[in-house]
Amino acid sequence: MTVPASELIRSMTTPTRIAATFAALKAQGHMAFMPFVTVGDPDVATSMALIREIASRGVDLIEVGFPYSDPIADGPVIQASYTRALSRSLHVNDIFAGIQQLTSDPDGGKLPPLVAMVSYAIVFRIGTASFVERAKTAGFSGLIIPDLPADEASDVAGAIRAAGLDAIQLVAPTTNPVREDRIVETGSGFVYCISIAGTTGARDQLPEELSGQLKRLRGKTNLPLAVGFGVSKPEQVGTLRGLADGVIVGSAIVRQLERLTNNSASTAEVLRDVGDFATKMVAATKSR
Repeated sequence: MTVPASELIRSMTTPTRIAATFAALKAQGHMAFMPFVTVGDPDVATSMALIREIASRGVDLIEVGFPYSDPIADGPVIQASYTRALSRSLHVNDIFAGIQQLTSDPDGGKLPPLVAMVSYAIVFRIGTASFVERAKTAGFSGLIIPDLPADEASDVAGAIRAAGLDAIQLVAPTTNPVREDRIVETGSGFVYCISIAGTTGARDQLPEELSGQLKRLRGKTNLPLAVGFGVSKPEQVGTLRGLADGVIVGSAIVRQLERLTNNSASTAEVLRDVGDFATKMVAATKSR
């Protein structure tokens, strides 16, 4: 009988929830599925309801997007979701408040680890120490800062890890070997492996070069490798088995939220459809 990952996690003495999650999944021969949610699209309440819904479908981690006016790596679908959220005067305080209310709920313990995807401009404006403390208090387990300058990475990652959170770093196909070495040395939790040279977005096929990238990184670190940017279908998971430890899906989910903006679907319908998609992705990452 398959042992639930949550039970294996409780029996471990790993330093972070993210590390424990990946270790538990690896022990069962499973990959992690991490969906992405833009907070505030169309509103904070709906975002929190969506997090609850996908959590109930058995996802392993959830990436939480902090909308920013000038994202450097996000494709048009996620950029549009950020624009919609910011047009409604979303504030960072709203995100922290929504997540804290969610994690402090009696059912909050059932949530998987939450990972903040946030621009360094936001972290810098609030102050690294303050932002990290607020993220920890709200209930986040890790931070991804895609535009973190190389000369700031070590100090910021150190502050994140000192708070008991994970500092997840990104590696792109264009990242040079020296930069890769620095990333795997300063990062923790897992390595976010960008599958394509470009912005986020759903694609029909993953690039052939991805396997070489993952094999190279596997030789440099014991950290789990999670692939994002371009993953959109359960069928794509099989091509990553044995190479990656997890998959991250954003645009394919965020696109469903657009249906609320153009009034072509109700909130209940969108939550159900995203939940059904999450169920299929979870099944794909858990099949052998």
